[in-house]
Amino acid sequence: MQGLEDYREIVGDEVISEIYRKVRPLYGKHILHINSTYHGGGVAEILNSKVPLMNDAGVDAGWRILPGNPEFFAITKKFHNALQGGELNLTEIKKKLYFQASEVFSTYTHVDHDCVVVHDPQPLPLIEYYKKRQPWLWRCHVDLSHPNKEVWNFLKPIIQRYDLVLLSHDSYRQPDLPVEQRICYPAIDPLSIKNMELPEKVTAKYRRKLGPKGPDKPIISQVSRYDIWKDPEGVVDVFRLVKEKVDCRLVLCGNSATDDPEGLEVLEAVKKKAADLVESGDVILLTEEGNIFSFVNTLQRSSSVVIQKSIREGFCLAVTEALWKEVPVVGSKVGGIPLQIVDGENGFLVEPNDVEGFADRIVTILKDAKLRKAMGVRGKEIVREKFLITRLIGDYLDIMSDILR
Repeated sequence: MQGLEDYREIVGDEVISEIYRKVRPLYGKHILHINSTYHGGGVAEILNSKVPLMNDAGVDAGWRILPGNPEFFAITKKFHNALQGGELNLTEIKKKLYFQASEVFSTYTHVDHDCVVVHDPQPLPLIEYYKKRQPWLWRCHVDLSHPNKEVWNFLKPIIQRYDLVLLSHDSYRQPDLPVEQRICYPAIDPLSIKNMELPEKVTAKYRRKLGPKGPDKPIISQVSRYDIWKDPEGVVDVFRLVKEKVDCRLVLCGNSATDDPEGLEVLEAVKKKAADLVESGDVILLTEEGNIFSFVNTLQRSSSVVIQKSIREGFCLAVTEALWKEVPVVGSKVGGIPLQIVDGENGFLVEPNDVEGFADRIVTILKDAKLRKAMGVRGKEIVREKFLITRLIGDYLDIMSDILR
């Protein structure tokens, strides 16, 4: 378990000292985070680092999970998609099942903390089942730039009960929501297994998964859930064009989360689309395994280019992770990706449906080792400046100090 002092060499004395200064007004305060999974996806990874570090700083922070059955998670996945612009037939039974999980949770979970932070749409209705004695914050990690109007109008009365909404991008603000909305960028933990420097004996084991005897040719990778919004089928289309000009290999690595039931369907569609490339060994499709974080770390460090061809994107910590490992990223101009990629400096930005544009930028990086190196160095600098967990903790301390005055 890491403590704040372990980050001093990475971020410097001033950053750590500032965290200790910010926490003083919050001594003795109890903060509770609630989401729907301990495992899989960026939210769980952030909380897995942030909660212990907040406790180490001096705030009493807790983390609880809203459980649900497969039916509930199938519905909330549709809510997730709808908030990002997808379609949803919003029936009365769906509404009932959506509220039911929160109601059941409230019968056996006491919430007597000084502040409650609810993450994403799954546990959003919890506020309906507690007598409100403290500030409640809704932290929305999805892309709200073009929400489905019917679903938004259904959820809006619930959101209006919250004291503050935290979003990942300025374009996600909703003008018809009369609740304060603040921007808070996500961040990665540079000392997590997924991002830390790994011993050679560990990485050697996982490199063998990247080719017959390891990465024998340049690797292009996308690390994301098998999700329609990540467009893994589109990545295969891009790779076919890149392969015509550079002999390389594509690795798609998708983890799963207990609150995302669509992953297997998307994976099967990708397998079908890339069947010939998988058979030839030019495309490797990987799913979750026991040491997924160590493998992802190795994969990203072994990649010459990382692609992120998202159609919608809340922020995308997979981009942040790759940049931290000094790997240039070719990403879509959506969501939080342009906040991280400076076009031409640490990677390239492309319109999400521009298959030829993606292929062209990837080929440019693969053919220019000097450019690839320069982009990698700049990418790590940008992450160190803006997107590490210590900065996120400082932001949350500021938010808590404001709302608990």
